[in-house]
Amino acid sequence: MREKNLRNPDMSRGVVGGKNSERPRFRRFMAAFHGQDGNAAIELALISPVLLILLAGVVEIGMAAYQAMQVQSAVAAGILYAANNGASNLTAIGTAVVNATGTAGITATPAPTTFCGCPTSGTVVSQGADCTTVCSDKTAPGQYVTVNAALPHQTIMPFLKLPLPASLTASSTVRVK
Repeated sequence: MREKNLRNPDMSRGVVGGKNSERPRFRRFMAAFHGQDGNAAIELALISPVLLILLAGVVEIGMAAYQAMQVQSAVAAGILYAANNGASNLTAIGTAVVNATGTAGITATPAPTTFCGCPTSGTVVSQGADCTTVCSDKTAPGQYVTVNAALPHQTIMPFLKLPLPASLTASSTVRVK
């Protein structure tokens, strides 16, 4: 038989008393969380917003990159038209830029221009419209066409506040004569 505790009569019955009387309740409370049921759902609920924001950012940057490639393709089409047909019809070059891709909103802005110039050290020194003056290396100047394209970029998720350009542009110059 058990001895009776005179200081704390509840100890003889197996009940913890005094300042440790909350311990059995705490243990029962914590025992409810020892199982693994539901942990994955809680973790998913905590990480899902972060993953969705990352996904939205990837989609936004991907769309901007796709649109930038479309602008580059439009400029390439304008340059190809100028190389094949010459620089006599700048309106047709601009039309080739606008109609090059299926992307709506691409413009040939600023409009295609021609100039005469002399190639030196990997660059072209412009002589304006004067194609009669001989270059410094005693060669005839060439006729060049500069083709530009622009597309206003509309963000699909403005709440992300990504530092993307408001307008996507491209430019290229080709010698046609």
